[in-house]
Amino acid sequence: MGGRWASLAPSGRAIRLLLGIALAALVVAALAPAAWTVGPAAAGALIVLVIADGLLAGGLQAFEVTVPADGEVGEALAIRVEARLAHGGGWTRPSVALATDPRLSPGGRLDIALVEQAHRSGRWQGSGTPTPTRRGTGQIARGWLRWQGPLGLAHRQVERVIGADVRIWPNIAPARGKALQLYLRQTGIGQALLRIRGDGSEFDAMAEYQPGMDRRRIDWKSSARHSRLVAREYDVERNNQIVLAFDCGQAMCEPIGGLARIDRAVTAALTLAWVAMKAEDRVALFGFAARPLVMSPFVTSAHRFGQLQQAAAALDYHSEDANFTLAMATLASRLQRRSLIVMFADFTDPTGAELMIEMCAQLVQRHRVLFVVMRDEDLDVLAGGAVSSPDDVARAVVAQALIRQRALVLTRLRQAGIRVIEAPWQAIGVRLLETYLAIKREGSIG
Repeated sequence: MGGRWASLAPSGRAIRLLLGIALAALVVAALAPAAWTVGPAAAGALIVLVIADGLLAGGLQAFEVTVPADGEVGEALAIRVEARLAHGGGWTRPSVALATDPRLSPGGRLDIALVEQAHRSGRWQGSGTPTPTRRGTGQIARGWLRWQGPLGLAHRQVERVIGADVRIWPNIAPARGKALQLYLRQTGIGQALLRIRGDGSEFDAMAEYQPGMDRRRIDWKSSARHSRLVAREYDVERNNQIVLAFDCGQAMCEPIGGLARIDRAVTAALTLAWVAMKAEDRVALFGFAARPLVMSPFVTSAHRFGQLQQAAAALDYHSEDANFTLAMATLASRLQRRSLIVMFADFTDPTGAELMIEMCAQLVQRHRVLFVVMRDEDLDVLAGGAVSSPDDVARAVVAQALIRQRALVLTRLRQAGIRVIEAPWQAIGVRLLETYLAIKREGSIG
């Protein structure tokens, strides 16, 4: 994006000086009418200085904006800007403003300050790191480069059409990060995933007891016969079907920790999917709002993990409430064998949750259901905050009532035979992994 033509405009300093000259001219004209020409002369001199300052600012030789083609929600993008001006100097102070999609940068604008690479070289660089707040394709439409003259009375400006699309994918940083591998090793899960044996439901063989094994697996009778500790080994269930079901309705599009709840849920779910496929289970994704939206095929190997990520990227944000009756009936009709259904959903009141509880209870008759909900931290803050006015009392009472209502709904889900995870969004991924592996060891999926 090169070019030499740039518009010239007065700076804020020049406008303030012009207003000062105008006021001074009015005073002079009132006190000495014969000297009224001083004001126009001073204004004309200022205009000449503005034009000269703009010319001294120099022209533009190059203007480049480098935008990544892909990014992840909640992760900073690296946008680089390079410019080459005809004249360098500390007085130039060029800056760039980019018009972006609101999902890429709040307010749809990104400002970047440029830094000269070598003294008076005329080469300037800068970078911006906006954090996308929603999935989908966002565009950086246009860019404006502005730099000023040595007197600070004028600035030059160039506008360029950029038209760069950035695809924002679900965040899978936890699935590929070292933190997950460290967690698996520390809990002994990594070894189980590699060998697919040791903890499970079906007895396989006896083995010498090793440090770190569960002591409850020691067979004391066999240990007495062999004069050494012997433990039972079990086969872990494999080839189970796991369905990650997402409520894409209004409640799940509410923000929590700066991102929509559904984006937090997708990150935790894809981390679970990665671990499950490493454990040789089959994973599918199902999304719904007022109607079913996405149903991916079952993915059976980790090298096809990208298919699940693409399916998760297709989960759009919807303003209507979710239709649990239609969604759960559709899901049940598509599952031909017993599966673990991990439901990511939320609710606002017990009345609206009635159908959700009823449909989840029907799924329990044929499948194992795990219900995942993120704790509403705003309600906790309102309920436990300091009370200094009647409004604070009213907010605290309402918040406590909503917390009790949520607890009632979750209790009813548990009573229906549904396993429930409720945790802050920061801990939901770890809690989900722990619960999945516990269910897998119980052998209650297949």
